Amino acid sequence: MVVWSLVVRSRGRRRARVLFADVVESPLRHWGERTWARLRKRTRERQEWLCLPAALIVAVLGQSVLPMLAGVAAVPLVRRWLRRRALRRERERGADGVVALCGVVAGELRAGHEPGRALLVAVRGAGVLGSAEAGVSAAARFGGDVPTALGQAARVPGLDGLAGVAACWRVAVDGGAGLAAGLDRLEGALRAERRRREELRAQLAGAWSTVAVLALLPVLGLGLGAALGAEPLRVLLHTPGGWACLVTGASLEAAGLCWAARIVRAAETA
Repeated sequence: MVVWSLVVRSRGRRRARVLFADVVESPLRHWGERTWARLRKRTRERQEWLCLPAALIVAVLGQSVLPMLAGVAAVPLVRRWLRRRALRRERERGADGVVALCGVVAGELRAGHEPGRALLVAVRGAGVLGSAEAGVSAAARFGGDVPTALGQAARVPGLDGLAGVAACWRVAVDGGAGLAAGLDRLEGALRAERRRREELRAQLAGAWSTVAVLALLPVLGLGLGAALGAEPLRVLLHTPGGWACLVTGASLEAAGLCWAARIVRAAETA
């Protein structure tokens, strides 16, 4: 009887877990996924505030308030760098969207659709025009001045390729030239430009790696000194000579990083 009751209970428990697994586990799983996604989003949006925990760790290890002051001063600098990187990615995403838009418009035109309808489909599919999407869509839908709307949208950083689309549109309307052929040539030119940009970025990846390694050398030196028992944080944060070395080293580090980044950016711009 004891064995039978244990078997029946185990079967009942397994059946209950199967029947109520979705009811119990699904809300908890969804809640955990939503919480994790929300936490990741906030972390990405506020990455500059990670300087404060890092500075706090150094302040505790060095028993000084100077690292905390440096961490607070680093927050706006890191925020500015993150915004510049986000803007650069947004420009690249917009340039890729313009290339895709040219291909979609050309394909819709070859499928027999009128230019306004083809542009409207491409604009909705690309989703890169941002605030200028409403003006371009309205001009394409109601027969407005499409080249002017495209020219205004081309003022957005990263969407300067739309100026070529506007020129092709104006030539096709005024001179009767083939719009699809012009967009094909424009798409090829934009793709070639993007390919050159990617090749240049691959060539400069080694230079950026060298800059990153040189920037981390002082940190490695501090770690090596701490491993040897020299207590570099105590010397740097609690003695006048250490303060002088810290200010001089930080100034030289910042100057070296700025100079190296300027050289790499100059090569990238050229």
